[in-house]
Amino acid sequence: MATLSELTVQVLTARLARKEMTLEELQKEMVAVSNMIKAIDEGTLQEQEPAVPIEEAKPQKINFKNIFKDNEVICLLCNKGFTTLKRHLNQVHQISDKEYRKKFEIPAKQPLVARAYSEKKKADAQKNNLGAKMLAGRKKKEGAAQK
Repeated sequence: MATLSELTVQVLTARLARKEMTLEELQKEMVAVSNMIKAIDEGTLQEQEPAVPIEEAKPQKINFKNIFKDNEVICLLCNKGFTTLKRHLNQVHQISDKEYRKKFEIPAKQPLVARAYSEKKKADAQKNNLGAKMLAGRKKKEGAAQK
């Protein structure tokens, strides 16, 4: 016969296959499932009304001036400032920039980099004539592909 721990793991594995959970949600779920299995085993489980799913709270409207600053962009998940957000989102929060934009209703045209950083990169590209170099490289590649 399976132990309480084994049954809990089996139930959680099935739940995780259908729904992604944060560590906190997983811990709460583990305690709830374990307690329920224990109550069933002891015969003390009482009929409960089905839980009504709690709707996800809508994120508040974003004040873009406070989030997208000249020298930093504030991560809305951890409230820390960064020059660029994409790498931070992938490495720390395991979320893509598209998911982040959707979650916080950030328009696709809004860059996830600090304005000063973006302006510096643009100025460097213009200074080094990278646009013309890129165009020449594309033409060269296109010519090689046609041969």
